Amino acid sequence: MTQENRPNSHVPIITLSAITKTYGQGQAAFQALGGVDLSVQQGEFVAIMGPSGSGKSTAMNILGCLDTPTSGAYIFDGQHVENLTRDQRALLRRDYLGFVFQGFNLLARTSALENVELPLLYRGESVEARHRMAKAALKSVGLDGWEHHTSSELSGGQQQRVAIARAIVTNPKVLLADEPTGNLDSKRGHEIMDLLVGMNRDLGITILMVTHEPDIAAYAGRIVHFVDGHVESDTSNSKTKSATD
Repeated sequence: MTQENRPNSHVPIITLSAITKTYGQGQAAFQALGGVDLSVQQGEFVAIMGPSGSGKSTAMNILGCLDTPTSGAYIFDGQHVENLTRDQRALLRRDYLGFVFQGFNLLARTSALENVELPLLYRGESVEARHRMAKAALKSVGLDGWEHHTSSELSGGQQQRVAIARAIVTNPKVLLADEPTGNLDSKRGHEIMDLLVGMNRDLGITILMVTHEPDIAAYAGRIVHFVDGHVESDTSNSKTKSATD
């Protein structure tokens, strides 16, 4: 792990400009996003909140290059993502983004080490490099010595730690977390949030996190609320929370 991701300019790493997303056509058309503007500086920790149907998940899918906008501009680190081909978006995901999901999404009969190695396999890293980098990532999330345990041998909190190690093993510029504590009890959820805060602070990884829980959003330095496909509010959180609070 390095500190290459630390903020080094005032140019946003992410800019959404007048982003719209419409599903269907004619009378069946549904506008999930109605012109979203959002800028994120490198090194920020942003919580995205909103009720079901507010557009937050659609926005996250566009940010993660899993979907494309109907109109508007998405600029990632100076690159207009909306102009990229499917293959180019896949490369951007592979090389610059990490993903953490509510359901962990680990391979069931595969060891923690092998789960973390998976993104490195897609990047063509050697077996030796994959082992070294995956072990370092697992150690960074507090799972040194758990490399050969399968998912069924790990608690929910440990599984989410494996998922975070897998997300950061490629040293991404941006980590996208979708309800990362949703399947965890309160204690384990706060442990995971303290881990994410530490990575944001110490490694400079930009984090965008969707959550329904105000106490989880309180860990972020900025909170964005979506309502009916628009950004209703975008506020700084000067009293960020830690797991010891």
